[in-house]
Amino acid sequence: MNVMINDVKAKGRNYTVPLITITLLFFMWGFITCMNDILIPYLKQLFNLSFFESMLVQFCFFGAYFIGSLIYFLISSTQGDPIDKVGYKKGILFGIFLAALGCVLFYPAASFASYGLFLGALFILGLGFTVLQITANAYVSLLGPEESASSRLNMTQAFNAFGTTIAPVLGGHLIFELFSAPDGSFSAAATKIPYLIFAGILLLVALLISRVKLPDFQVKGEEIVKGFGALQHNHLKFGVLAMFCYVGGEVAVGSFIISFLEQPQVMNLSEVVSKNYLSLYWGGAMIGRFLGAISLNQSISQGKKALYMLGAAAAVFLVIFSIVNLTFAQISFFLVFI
Repeated sequence: MNVMINDVKAKGRNYTVPLITITLLFFMWGFITCMNDILIPYLKQLFNLSFFESMLVQFCFFGAYFIGSLIYFLISSTQGDPIDKVGYKKGILFGIFLAALGCVLFYPAASFASYGLFLGALFILGLGFTVLQITANAYVSLLGPEESASSRLNMTQAFNAFGTTIAPVLGGHLIFELFSAPDGSFSAAATKIPYLIFAGILLLVALLISRVKLPDFQVKGEEIVKGFGALQHNHLKFGVLAMFCYVGGEVAVGSFIISFLEQPQVMNLSEVVSKNYLSLYWGGAMIGRFLGAISLNQSISQGKKALYMLGAAAAVFLVIFSIVNLTFAQISFFLVFI
């Protein structure tokens, strides 16, 4: 699919600032997505849920991905690509506002202590992230040469994984410790302040994106494949199946780590301790994405790639190990500093 740039001067533009801005967004939505792994054991205890009932958290959240993507596909197939009509920037801002709304809805859900309202808030949050997946991923692929698009996507996804790595430590402290009931028992109110904070950060990111001049890309409408024509390609169909299996396995493992490790017959760990193992799990995914970004970079030699990959793996592991072992105050200072 050919892409044209409305502003001809944009062809020689430096995309560093737009890419950094979008990478910040990737980090934030990775952080909030991983908070589901904290919510599952928390809501399970709070509402006395079975494992099946507690996993409705992920069902509603990622079900929104399926429903939102299906709706987008049907609209694109019949009416044309909505992002092509409104632009990537407006599409990204809409996704952020929708995600922020989902975070705000945690407040009434906690006030009424209703599991159904929590699931509804998660569905809205998932719809917001669906729009971001559709717009931001495609946008990153356009911020530079076509041959390095896969490397850029892996790099931004690596920072998305960085968000999922520190979320269990920071988010777990917020919900399991800082905003829990004075007697240490679980309370729905513990989710109010954290998710209002997340909504505020998302809105700040939206403000930043609205102020940063992002290059305007547009897909040539006459070259868009409508209907189910794209599904005629076998590699696309197998790719969809592969992503379904991969995401299902990845999410399932992360969702059950805390509940699994707290079982008496397993390790009998508390949620406060188990969340650190969850951070290590998502940290492993972060290492893989950084290595993928290096391996897909065609501008460096194979020898340098091997050296950079070994160095990156060691450095990222040390960062993960430090994050898991730092206190909440130390991590907060570190994030503010960087």
